[in-house]
Amino acid sequence: MARKISLKDIAEAAGVSVALVSYVLNDKEKEARINADTAKKIKEIAKKMNYQPNQVAKSLKSGKSLAIGLIVADISNPFFGQLAKTIEEESNRRGYTVIVGSSDEDLEKFKRLIDTLINRQIDGFIIAPVEGAEQQLKYLENTGIPFVLIDRFFKDLETCYVVIDNFDAMYRVTENILQQKKEAKIGYVCYENSLQHTEDRLRGFIQAFKDQGREDYQEFICKVEYNNPVKFNDSFTELINRLPGIDTVLFSTNTLSIMGLKVLSRLNIKIPEELSVFCFDQSDSYDLFYCPISYVHQPLDQIGYEAVEILFNKMFHNTNTIQQVVLEADIIIKKSSSFKEFKK
Repeated sequence: MARKISLKDIAEAAGVSVALVSYVLNDKEKEARINADTAKKIKEIAKKMNYQPNQVAKSLKSGKSLAIGLIVADISNPFFGQLAKTIEEESNRRGYTVIVGSSDEDLEKFKRLIDTLINRQIDGFIIAPVEGAEQQLKYLENTGIPFVLIDRFFKDLETCYVVIDNFDAMYRVTENILQQKKEAKIGYVCYENSLQHTEDRLRGFIQAFKDQGREDYQEFICKVEYNNPVKFNDSFTELINRLPGIDTVLFSTNTLSIMGLKVLSRLNIKIPEELSVFCFDQSDSYDLFYCPISYVHQPLDQIGYEAVEILFNKMFHNTNTIQQVVLEADIIIKKSSSFKEFKK
């Protein structure tokens, strides 16, 4: 392994003192009144020798790591992958590196990621919390490290967050379907958890039924375990078989929608001739499906920008103001749903 280049090595090659090299490489040559040609020579030598600064030492000295931690729930989910990209680009534009971790909806892994990133002395967090993460977030709050929640939040915690109006989005989708066909049989597929965004989407589905004078919504709801494709196949297939004549399926996440589309293809159910399909969130996988898929579009760029903006305000202005941003989602109609018009 090649020996790491030190300030002393650069000083010897440039024929100057270590202190002078340190001033230059820390961009303090002007305040130290170092000759411009000398500063240029030192930087060229450092570059030629492939000098890499000790970031840990710099962090200890400045009190800033110039890095933030991003914890997503499932990096394999296209929603979180695209959101991570947006947050990384916006943070990089502000001179910060993003360290990404995926909790895979597992509380113990979530706790380990929090501890690991704290030990890395990151300056702040952007977090999509897992179910049961309230105590860990309270602990993080007590450390004084600023953080912002995305996609999910907890009603009993006063924290900054950026989310969409999940209730409104699912309500509008369900309401429009029932207004165009009041007797529609709409299967609703969601995860079985207590996360706020999951509950809000389900409440939107149920409230739309109630507002249209329908009380039979319970028989159309299919709750499945996270990351259990075998049970998903069984539960979803049972829903389709249990409700002969079902005409629409709403998937509450794009991960569920992709798994569901595979099952529908295996069952040779034609979309939209035999079944209309609506999904929450966009996915590039939809473009590979023979029928363009209708979906709820979340403004990922805006979510990412707002989260970074709030976090950096907390980091640099030490503000204790709680900012809670709720954005509106768009309904994108494609061929998979047989609706001619969709009420805004």
